[in-house]
Amino acid sequence: MSPISPTHVLHHPIGTPGQPWGPAEVAQWRQRQVRQRSHAADVRAAVNLMRNQWDVETYGHVGAPQADDRHALPLLALRSRGWVSSLPTVLVTGGVHGYETSGVHGALRFAATHAARYVGRFNLLVVPCVSPWSYEHVQRWNADAIDPNRSFRAHSPAPESAALMRLVEPLRGQFVAHIDLHETTDTDETEFRPALAARDGTPFVPGSIPDGFYLVADSANPQLAFQQAIIQAVERVTHIAPADSQGNVIGSPQVAPSVIEYDMQALGLCAAITGARYTTTTEVYPDSPRTTPEQCVAAQVAALQAALDFVS
Repeated sequence: MSPISPTHVLHHPIGTPGQPWGPAEVAQWRQRQVRQRSHAADVRAAVNLMRNQWDVETYGHVGAPQADDRHALPLLALRSRGWVSSLPTVLVTGGVHGYETSGVHGALRFAATHAARYVGRFNLLVVPCVSPWSYEHVQRWNADAIDPNRSFRAHSPAPESAALMRLVEPLRGQFVAHIDLHETTDTDETEFRPALAARDGTPFVPGSIPDGFYLVADSANPQLAFQQAIIQAVERVTHIAPADSQGNVIGSPQVAPSVIEYDMQALGLCAAITGARYTTTTEVYPDSPRTTPEQCVAAQVAALQAALDFVS
């Protein structure tokens, strides 16, 4: 497990303990957020360099509420050039949680340097940064203090989630796989979970962060051989999260080595949106002293290649 030792948070700086946030508290939270990096420089520029390889689509825009439309951030998708309707389709998503850096850059690297291997085998739809405002502000939530990865459902309150579902909907029935790239960070325990408890007016219960890579399968369709093929590929790049003394990873029982499962549809998770046979959520641990940012990106790319090789 992670070496961090979280302590009980008695009082989050926003709100009243035991009372859910209202609009005033959400606005106060938003005012505290600081733009720390550039979606244009990191994502848009990388996508633009690939326009000779991919068809690029802007499938929507998002920004902070009441923001000037000129400052809205584009939602970008890369589609295989020469789309062949008879081929199976694979969806790759990164940056559903904008602070999870290797997911964004893993998707971009895969698109730039590895996707050509799969031409003629799949149609690829790559969405490298689902939540660009969150990417710029290094946040889990969007500008409305909503977690996009609990919002993939009808009448979604998160515009990022709603836009991605609209993009995917015409292709439902064509997807063979969806790989959703994530990280589990120390700030989950020190920042984001305490904020979630404050927002919802519930007690914060400390947990632990797994030290290493793991996967989240769909409990309705776990496909454990697929999950294990990914684990075996990634362990050549970075270390894999061990189970704790109770046989759990991040509080959930292992269903295979370093694989847990959630009910993705019920939770409104991104990996449930395609109805594909093969789905998974990757979880890299970037805060380990045993890994580097480069290894984290490489682990995401290795996971993507293993997933596509398995379903070929």
